[in-house]
Amino acid sequence: MSFSTLGLSKPILRAIDEQGYTTPTPIQKQAIPIVLAKKDVLAGAQTGTGKTAGFTLPLLQLLSDAPQHKGKRQVKALILTPTRELAAQVADSVYTYGKYLPFKSTVIFGGVGSNPQIQTLKRGVDIVIATPGRLLDLANQGYIDLSTVDFFVLDEADRMLDMGFIHDIKKVLALLPKKRQNLLFSATFSNEIKTLADRLLNKPELIEVARRNTSAESVTQRIYPVDRERKRELLSHLIGDNNWKQVLVFTRTKHGANRLSEQLGKDGIAAAAIHGNKSQSARTKALADFKQNKVRVLVATDIAARGIDIDQLPHVVNYELPNVPEDYVHRIGRTGRAGNEGEAISLVCVDEIKLLRDIEKLIKKEIKKVREPGFDVNPDIKAEPIQQRSAGRGGNRGRPGGSGASRPKSTTSATRQDSGRHQGGGRPATKQRSRDSHRGNR
Repeated sequence: MSFSTLGLSKPILRAIDEQGYTTPTPIQKQAIPIVLAKKDVLAGAQTGTGKTAGFTLPLLQLLSDAPQHKGKRQVKALILTPTRELAAQVADSVYTYGKYLPFKSTVIFGGVGSNPQIQTLKRGVDIVIATPGRLLDLANQGYIDLSTVDFFVLDEADRMLDMGFIHDIKKVLALLPKKRQNLLFSATFSNEIKTLADRLLNKPELIEVARRNTSAESVTQRIYPVDRERKRELLSHLIGDNNWKQVLVFTRTKHGANRLSEQLGKDGIAAAAIHGNKSQSARTKALADFKQNKVRVLVATDIAARGIDIDQLPHVVNYELPNVPEDYVHRIGRTGRAGNEGEAISLVCVDEIKLLRDIEKLIKKEIKKVREPGFDVNPDIKAEPIQQRSAGRGGNRGRPGGSGASRPKSTTSATRQDSGRHQGGGRPATKQRSRDSHRGNR
């Protein structure tokens, strides 16, 4: 099957072809015809499946097919995402595939001044990609009217709930017209997601392209047992001994990310940290340097890493296991995309044995244990409570277990403006192209 068989117009097919894509991924094969049939969709899609193009392509097609409004442009499509990085990435996908169409789009999120966003909205846009906080701020101030939206996408719904955005989502829904098409994408299906889907969707078509809550089959997973005080030493050893060139490392807290990045630098390994306390410019630069191999290691927290999209990322390391087992699946899904091989390493100390068991129960398999010579575990070290050690260190304590940070206040929530206007407008400010738009956008 080729994209030309899916009912997409020549301008869209031309943009797809320029990106070098010829064959749609499974979720694109399923989602695009259903969306074009104007049905609601509930999609379970893990990272690396190509879900973003699965909704941006038919969205652009439906906008093309609709009668064009004369006068000031009205917002016809709203895509809601949980993080700045994901919003910018989706905006890049909308720009890329709509470059030969007459539509204008913008991406809005906080961390920058709102005036440029307000000016863009005053000129009129067809498509808005946003995170909840700044969107509600601008809507409450009367700068954006969502009553004309025909097409609503809730992306990364599970992460939205983890971050405590459920009340903001409900507020956004209250601003939308009752008659609209809705798409909900989630990597996992919890009871909360099902409840949200029942509220949002009208007789949806269910699409699943991977088993629920399972780890990617193309990712080799390994556990390295290690004493907690020797984790950084082991990580530096593995990176140097194996000559790893590009490594995404996950820590549990923002403080831990900063500290590990600094320690790796002292070990002679170029590293950068990315988390919610970093300014948007610092986060953008760190990600750009990592993609361009200017830094070898990117140390990230779960929320900051959501939306990071890197071609053929070879290595993911769990420096600390996540408190929520589903986050393990999200983390290791950053590698092994679109059939490429990937490697996920977890450094596990005695404190994390229960977390490891919970993860193995979720993914329904035991992860291979590897003992690195010179790093034998000291059996006399006793387990310590993880939450107690993380408290007060800038850790994510917004939800029981600590994975989801408490919901950002609307004035500082993870939203940013980006003037990615088609035909005569600027590109989204993110300079790294989302080369994985078809192959996965998580």
